[in-house]
Amino acid sequence: MGSDKCLLEVDGVTCIQRVAMTLAEAGLEPIRISVASPEHMEAYGRTLDSSLQIEWVIDSNPHSGPIEAILEALLDPFCNDPLQISPVDVPWLEMGLLVELENMIEDCKIAMPVCSGRTHPLLALVRPEVAQLVGDSRRPLREQFIEMSHVLVEADERVVRNVNQPSDLW
Repeated sequence: MGSDKCLLEVDGVTCIQRVAMTLAEAGLEPIRISVASPEHMEAYGRTLDSSLQIEWVIDSNPHSGPIEAILEALLDPFCNDPLQISPVDVPWLEMGLLVELENMIEDCKIAMPVCSGRTHPLLALVRPEVAQLVGDSRRPLREQFIEMSHVLVEADERVVRNVNQPSDLW
């Protein structure tokens, strides 16, 4: 991407602020933000609205990837049940999708958005026991989550679209 996705601006608002505000609108505060270092925490914190309830978590193994960060969050004794996962690079995320995931999870371990047949595990609502089921496997979460007790929630492509390159911002 050439720059930190958290600090990319869409319509004048950083991606991290857009996603955090959407999580807050859905009633998902406190929002736990996993960062690689205290310096990231400071840089991102400067762009976040001070009214948001943020809990910062410094990765125990920085830059190890999303699976490790998700497992670390799920194994935390203060983890919400269920835990809403959200990457920072989905600046068009909407509260309605998050609420629908919560309404649909019921007794399943995972509620996951799907769009045009493609699942979005990094936007899933996940129960803490999923950490034990994933264990040491490093197969893609898309493959692992679909094998567990789950419900799929149809999502609008615009809402789950992520930013991977500058042209994705237009």
